[in-house]
Amino acid sequence: MRHRTHRHNLGVRKEHRASMVANLAAALITHARITTTLSRARAVRPFVEKIVTLAKKGAAASTPAEKLHYYRLALSRLRDESAVALLFKERVSAFQKRKGGYTRILKIGNRIGDAAETALIELVGKDDAQPPRPKAKVAKAKTPKVAAAAQA
Repeated sequence: MRHRTHRHNLGVRKEHRASMVANLAAALITHARITTTLSRARAVRPFVEKIVTLAKKGAAASTPAEKLHYYRLALSRLRDESAVALLFKERVSAFQKRKGGYTRILKIGNRIGDAAETALIELVGKDDAQPPRPKAKVAKAKTPKVAAAAQA
């Protein structure tokens, strides 16, 4: 049975995909915003969310051994020491109050060369609020047809 086997394949083999996603995540953590294809952005989003969660757990850890444990877990997945250090020391403070949704994907159109859908993926900042929910529409009071015909 092939249950629960969906993943973003990105047209490459497992090793290449893991390396590509880790490199995209390191670039995202370093620069806070990158432009890539929509499918790659969708593939890197859950990876980055899990790494940020590890950083939050490391920041909330009570002992230095726990902090080191979460740091090493993130380093084993991301494989870029400068990006992990930046995340654990500086960027994690922006996510302390958030319960999830650390990234945002914005579609920006098609690429000129091959018409691939491109997207901007960025880390959500400390001051960024959730987008406002649309207010419920209030139904207008209907005017009777007789009054509307009399006005015309």
